[in-house]
Amino acid sequence: MKKKNMVMYRSLRLIFKPLFSLLFRPEIIGREHIPAEGAAVIAGNHMHALDPIFVDICTKRVVCTLAKKALHDGAFGFLFRAAGTIPVDLHSAHNPDALHAAVDALRSGQLVNVSPEAKRNYTDELLLPFKYGAAVMSQRTGAPVVPYAVSGTYKPFRGKVTICFGEPIFPEDRTPDEINRALYGAVAQLLERIMLPEIRRTKRLTAYDAWGEKHEKTS
Repeated sequence: MKKKNMVMYRSLRLIFKPLFSLLFRPEIIGREHIPAEGAAVIAGNHMHALDPIFVDICTKRVVCTLAKKALHDGAFGFLFRAAGTIPVDLHSAHNPDALHAAVDALRSGQLVNVSPEAKRNYTDELLLPFKYGAAVMSQRTGAPVVPYAVSGTYKPFRGKVTICFGEPIFPEDRTPDEINRALYGAVAQLLERIMLPEIRRTKRLTAYDAWGEKHEKTS
């Protein structure tokens, strides 16, 4: 991340961390799984627009977040650009520029936050099918993937948000598909652990194969 972006990033964190702590009282579980130094992909579910900020305030380290390109082009795009987020075009089947930027960040020892679902989940599925970006980044760089789940009511002063991190998934000799499957399973387990019962009852867990075809989970 460029020096000027670093200054803006840290300035924004100084504002958002106490603000979010006051408004949402977030509970952070397993933050010790985020490495204190070195590269790692942080990847998890996406339920609310504020999720990336909740993940970001869980660590003192700088986090490079992949964000949809529309945010970079919108009214507050200058904030996203200044904070060093990596734009992703959700309307494109492939995002080589975003992938290259994320890989470069990992190779320089940074943390990269990815939402494998690629969009917010408004369905009755516990998780949407995972895109392969996080798995490919891990496989290409050797960086572990730290799974996380975030869930809550997101109501200022009246709700609570929980963020739970799991044990890192190391790429070793795994293929991107194997990494992606392991990540999907880890995030699903974390999400089932922290999701409020009244929300969990409205969701179903579907297993997805490598091509996005689904079948109901039986175990």
